[in-house]
Amino acid sequence: MYFLLKRHFVLRGWERAPYAVVDTRSGKARFVNKATFEAFELCNGRIDCDLPLIPEALRKGVRRLVDEGFVDALPKASSIAHEQEYRLYPSRYIQQAHWSVTGRCNYRCKHCYMSAPHAKFGELDHETVMGIVDQLAECGVGSVSLTGGEPLVRSDFLDIVDGLLAHGIHITQIYSNGRLVNERLLAALEKRGICPEFNMSYDAPGWHDWLRGVDGAEADVDRAFLLCREHGFPTGAETCLHEHNKHLLRETVNHLASVGCANLKVNPVGDVGEWKARGYGQSLSLDELFDLYLAYVPKYYEDGMPLRIQLGGLFAASPKKPDRYAVPLDRGSCDPARTCVCSHARQVLYISAEGRTLPCMSVSGMDIQQEFPLIPQVGLATCLSNSRYMRFIDTRASEYLELHPECQACEFCGRCLGGCRASALEFNGQTDLMERDEAACKIFRGGYAARIHEIMEAILNEKEKSWPHLTAANS
Repeated sequence: MYFLLKRHFVLRGWERAPYAVVDTRSGKARFVNKATFEAFELCNGRIDCDLPLIPEALRKGVRRLVDEGFVDALPKASSIAHEQEYRLYPSRYIQQAHWSVTGRCNYRCKHCYMSAPHAKFGELDHETVMGIVDQLAECGVGSVSLTGGEPLVRSDFLDIVDGLLAHGIHITQIYSNGRLVNERLLAALEKRGICPEFNMSYDAPGWHDWLRGVDGAEADVDRAFLLCREHGFPTGAETCLHEHNKHLLRETVNHLASVGCANLKVNPVGDVGEWKARGYGQSLSLDELFDLYLAYVPKYYEDGMPLRIQLGGLFAASPKKPDRYAVPLDRGSCDPARTCVCSHARQVLYISAEGRTLPCMSVSGMDIQQEFPLIPQVGLATCLSNSRYMRFIDTRASEYLELHPECQACEFCGRCLGGCRASALEFNGQTDLMERDEAACKIFRGGYAARIHEIMEAILNEKEKSWPHLTAANS
């Protein structure tokens, strides 16, 4: 009997994680032990696994792969495709890149991390950008989301798309302000057989134009949402709260749902980048922000959970799982020695407009970003193996706790593990990634997580009367 790895799976490996099978439909890797990988290697279609020299343990391993849907059993010999054969990448594993392909923008947003209205970071030339596309493939990055600035202002935007697709790299999301989302763009993406989510900012009815700094921005993003819905492109949104629009959260959510938006992330305007440089005012205090979130949660359920939502690090829920909710910052008592200080950054690489590898986009508006390496100078493989960037994203929470004995002694230590590093930077002078996150302290020690659980227990108990399948076992 012969066994053949299914066509959409490929065998790959990275430094310190040499055994993996990658699903090319999603770009996601499943890491396995050496024995399981040896079973995968037998499934090349050329080896008769009934031969007595094949150990029984390996044959059992191959049969498990058939049962799990990775492999087909064949009566005669065949062969896997060349690109399915094992390849070891010269870097550590990164699942996805979030890439600012330009620092230019056609809007003048008052809160821009990158000061894109003034093109502070400019954009890399075509040749350099296409070189980064090649390097993403050479390091085994499976998927990319494209952002800016405004990514659609690049005249070679579709060249970047084509380059990624030629390497089999998935384009999961395109972040845009919506003004350049049009029939021609969507038709071009449809022609290429892809349907990425368009994630577009929306900052409350009547206030969107003000924050975005241009007239007609709200009408344009509404048009873009409706156009995406018409063409079957999924959409998401991000909303930034400030003193002027904070009372419009409910209206914002319901409006977005009405134009087809399926998910929303809500955060306050940060006191960084353009907002700080231009002195547009103080951002919301933590108490004011979290009280606002608490007040909205019951309204979200009253309105029928109109879309999937995340309110900062305090609350997240989805209408697809109406009996579940989460406190996103809650780590659930993870082992600090095995948990990265920023688990998201360990999986998702942010590439800035100038080609710098950073833990996340928020850091691009802070002076500390200059400590991190530039891909055009040292190459992506070096950034992902031996650099300031790799050392930071691989830092364990236990190292943070050693620096903060007061956190180690806290009853919420295992659930918090220091909170968010970008948030810690914003609250502590933007110079030290290992400072304490005051927002996380407010959520846990300040009692906001407990209050969310109390609110949700009441909501779910009430819903159980009409939804008999619900349980209140949430975290």
